[in-house]
Amino acid sequence: MKKTIFDLVQKTIDQKIDFTVEIADNSQFGHYATNIALRLAGILKTTPIDLARRLAEKIKNEDEKEFFDRVEVAPPGFINFWISKKVLQTQLQEILAEKKKYGTNKIGKGESVQVEFVSANPTGPLTLANGRGGFLGDAISSTLAFSSYKVEREYYVNDTGGQILTLGKSILAKRGLIEGNEDFYKGGYIDVWAEKNFTLVKKNINNPLKLGELAAKDFLSDIKKMLKTKAGIKFDRWTSEKNHIYKKNLPEKAEAIFKKKNLTYKNGGAVWFKTSDFGDDKDRVLITKDGFPTYFLADAGHYLETKKRGFKKKINILGPDHYGYKARVQAVAETVGLKNSEIIITQTIRIVKGDAKIKMSKRKGEFMTFEELLDAVKPDVARFFLLMYAPETHMDFDLELAKEESLKNPVYYVQYGYVRASNIIAKAKTKISDKTDLNALKNEPELNLILKLIQFPDIVEQIAEDYRVNRLTRYAIELAKAFHNFYEKERVIVKDEKILAARLALVCAVKIVLGNALDLMGISKPDKM
Repeated sequence: MKKTIFDLVQKTIDQKIDFTVEIADNSQFGHYATNIALRLAGILKTTPIDLARRLAEKIKNEDEKEFFDRVEVAPPGFINFWISKKVLQTQLQEILAEKKKYGTNKIGKGESVQVEFVSANPTGPLTLANGRGGFLGDAISSTLAFSSYKVEREYYVNDTGGQILTLGKSILAKRGLIEGNEDFYKGGYIDVWAEKNFTLVKKNINNPLKLGELAAKDFLSDIKKMLKTKAGIKFDRWTSEKNHIYKKNLPEKAEAIFKKKNLTYKNGGAVWFKTSDFGDDKDRVLITKDGFPTYFLADAGHYLETKKRGFKKKINILGPDHYGYKARVQAVAETVGLKNSEIIITQTIRIVKGDAKIKMSKRKGEFMTFEELLDAVKPDVARFFLLMYAPETHMDFDLELAKEESLKNPVYYVQYGYVRASNIIAKAKTKISDKTDLNALKNEPELNLILKLIQFPDIVEQIAEDYRVNRLTRYAIELAKAFHNFYEKERVIVKDEKILAARLALVCAVKIVLGNALDLMGISKPDKM
């Protein structure tokens, strides 16, 4: 709908200029609004309010004048639009005809995109930050697929190198075989694995890297099982740093590309990459003065591998401790040819239970794991709550509200809307068609509900462009609210067959759109509650 209105407005001016069409916050001031007059007034040497009035009159007199019920101007120069009842009814018929396809779009044009998420080092249980990134990546992937992208969900496994060496040393320290230090992992899970595999520990007492790799393999197996069975997250590819990157000499090949483009230099015996040329606050080391490749070089090899496998776009979701990585990784992506890549940094989560807040630290072993959260609250609830906030926002996870099995809980409020729609349709026992006469839908709760329904494709497109899945949770709550309001004010099952058929069609559309939204979020559609 936003694109349609944008095109109608564009026809009224003689030049190309950036402007927006947005969904109005309050329907009393229009269904949609545009800032075209504010953007164009300076160029035309006039006031925004005068230009808005002229443009509004021109739009009213266009061939598409029946598209709007009203077109009005509001200070300081916005043009507000009210969609006509006829257009709303046509859009409702489109929902009924397209069903599960409603909201899909072609903006991806079949382009291959890789979404990397979670990718936690297999050095222990997943944290809440890993879970937040997991649900976010899963929902982004679904939305991109809904928008005609070919999506690969990737988990990048750091199964060799410094973190794995530290894991091996941590195990040895736990068994008293070497002296420990503050950098070692101290969680109880280290004790459990070391005791269970004591023969391996003794066998590899002089090879902590090998010991760490063996433990990491087991931890990764647990991670895979937990993500699939408890979190409902499935990956298309588990990329091994050891087997897919280092064994193919991709870090060295990435370095060669950087060198060929005159982006490397030596200083202090180390090899540096000129990441400052790409907006980083300083250059970064690729190879240490001792000749060891850094994590950064391994990341470069990973991005090169993604490029070599035919992807033109990569979305990488990282946790809060990776904020400083963004500029350097973007520099790598651009250099190896993944110029359309994005990096999303999620922020921290605090579990709130009364006045107590649980702090999280994997190394100190003082944290609530992602799996423990999924054991404490239902996966649908955990997923919805973790998707409700923009990724860059710090959030408090209200454990008490999450456990509340009532309509106070937002995910149940949305799911109940879906169940209510299903129950009404089942009770009516009337065939619903996209050819149903919808002229009977004219009351405010009905039209407001249709208006909310037809916003869904715009929401999907926005998420496919900016990856803010929190738009979808907010939309689902608003749609459920509009539906519950409609249900309280308008009787659906009535004797008048035309009204019955029209309102049932509207309820069916609610079920379709709510169902599509829940599918994109990865949340179940219950039969009853």
